[in-house]
Amino acid sequence: MIAGAWLCLAAPLAGALLITLCGTRISRRTAGWLSTASVFVAFGGAAWSFLALGANESHEGRISTAWTWLQAGGFKAGMEVLVDPLSTMMMLIVSGVGGLIVLYSVGYMDGDDEERRYFAYMSLFVFSMLLLVQGGNLLLLLAGWGLVGLSSYLLIGFWHDRPSAVAAAKKAFVMNALGDATMALAFFVLIAHSGSLSFAAGFQTASGLSSTTLNLVALGLLGGAVAKSAQVPLHTWLPDAMEGPTPVSALIHAATMVTAGVYLIARTNPIFEQARTVELVAAGLGALTLLVAGLIALVQTDIKRVIAYSTMSQIGYMFLGAGIGTYANGMFHLMTHAFFKALLFMAAGVLIHALSGEQDIRKMSGIGQLMPWTRWAFLAGALALVGVPPFSGFFSKDAIIAAALHAHWYGVILWVVALLGTFLTGLYTFRMYFIVFPGEPVPFVREHHHAQNGKEGPWTMLIPVGVLAVLAAIGGWIQFAPFWHPLTTWLEPVAATLGIAEPTGWQEALTSILAVALGTAGIGVAYLMYGKRTLAVPRAAVLQRLLEHKFYFDELYDALFYRPASVFAARLRRDFEEPVVLATGPDLGETAFDAGRAVRRLQTGLLRTYVLFLGLGTAILAVVFLAVR
Repeated sequence: MIAGAWLCLAAPLAGALLITLCGTRISRRTAGWLSTASVFVAFGGAAWSFLALGANESHEGRISTAWTWLQAGGFKAGMEVLVDPLSTMMMLIVSGVGGLIVLYSVGYMDGDDEERRYFAYMSLFVFSMLLLVQGGNLLLLLAGWGLVGLSSYLLIGFWHDRPSAVAAAKKAFVMNALGDATMALAFFVLIAHSGSLSFAAGFQTASGLSSTTLNLVALGLLGGAVAKSAQVPLHTWLPDAMEGPTPVSALIHAATMVTAGVYLIARTNPIFEQARTVELVAAGLGALTLLVAGLIALVQTDIKRVIAYSTMSQIGYMFLGAGIGTYANGMFHLMTHAFFKALLFMAAGVLIHALSGEQDIRKMSGIGQLMPWTRWAFLAGALALVGVPPFSGFFSKDAIIAAALHAHWYGVILWVVALLGTFLTGLYTFRMYFIVFPGEPVPFVREHHHAQNGKEGPWTMLIPVGVLAVLAAIGGWIQFAPFWHPLTTWLEPVAATLGIAEPTGWQEALTSILAVALGTAGIGVAYLMYGKRTLAVPRAAVLQRLLEHKFYFDELYDALFYRPASVFAARLRRDFEEPVVLATGPDLGETAFDAGRAVRRLQTGLLRTYVLFLGLGTAILAVVFLAVR
């Protein structure tokens, strides 16, 4: 159990270090295979730990400490890994889906001049996320949390010759740093009251804290979760993150980064359950995000941005589930989402790769005729995203919505919003599908599409897409509430579902019927508008501008933070840096040179001169000591 966990954590780090140290001594293709192998070795270690833990009937977790990493006074934190039902589930998702994405990158990034750097970053990214989910204490979780932010910064801005990519990387880093700060403050409060950041001590101490302190800790944790998982209001970095290579987008959205917030709430559920108001705020933010993101996705023309907004929306469902206390259902949707979201991004990447980097869906029309394999794979991902049975999203998303219906009066509000989200999901997902795939290829597609010797792409891209298509189609059958629920049982020792979030059979049935009906209705409306074109697309100028400007969040933050900071920095430069620092710099330099020239004259090279100065200094010291006495 423990050996597998250490192997899972060490393998991608070893891959990143090996690629970095070898540098140009290995080929770009070799770097890709090293990175791929390291992540699949990590998956083997995760499977080893999972099977060993499953063999233990009680599924009791274990912590392995390699050494004491940090000790100050009574505070001590070890370099340790935690193997329990929640961590092993995340290990399998991160390394399994991550391995498929890195394999896909071998074909997608082929020929890029910076391919070695790219694969070193990818291995680092996987290691960072594994450290986050395997860390045996909150300090290691925070270390992984920060490294995930750093890795995303490096990969979003990978093509650093593009100003838009650099700006997007900085935006993601700064906004996530805000969440990191709130998490760090929450941990300081825990240290002050418990003297420890171990899960057991921290959670046990939390039960004795005042409600004010608990709410502050929970709010700090929620701030980190909201920023990392791109929930309103700290969501604006995620669409811009599409400036990175498409496999990076798949890794951020499916296996790492944005899923971290959901994991954090599930992991620290003993704290959130004692700060119930904050936990319900998380559910409310999830509901608001799934609605806002779904509306914005309706007007996007960049295929990756449409999928990015769908990620925000689906993470919103996970936050809703975790916020009302159905942690297992939230984690179940995290798993199925990893399958179909990685599939959608990678299928979109096949299209982008074939069209020489084009991402505008209006220029891709009719490409399904030339790329039928990609069309069917994308369709499987789209149906799973909408939640059409028997695809995976149906099993996981409907369970969350049904749980909301059981959660008192506020749950009914969340239930209605979540159902409305299913209609929006069907509409924006199949708007994209009907614009891109059916019909005759437009001239741009025929001009730029390259058949690659009769294939739609290299096998390193197509095989991962095929595997994920199968998982998106059948992966949801792992659990079908209320008939069988092995995943809920598996997670019960660490994230037991609250009684308030356990729906009845009729609530499950009603929710599934309505969710499927509304999702299918969204598909039907999309077909009439963008497939058959017999239904006119509504044109409300005010609403159109509102959605195209993404509810003006970017403009608001620009006015509140960026422009005042820019003006303040310009004034500091004009009033302080130029007259004080820059103007006095030359004078200070001249003074230093003059002092050096004066001291140089004392360096005669004659021994008698140095003896004279030594004796003089000794005499002065003797006089000083005698005077003091």
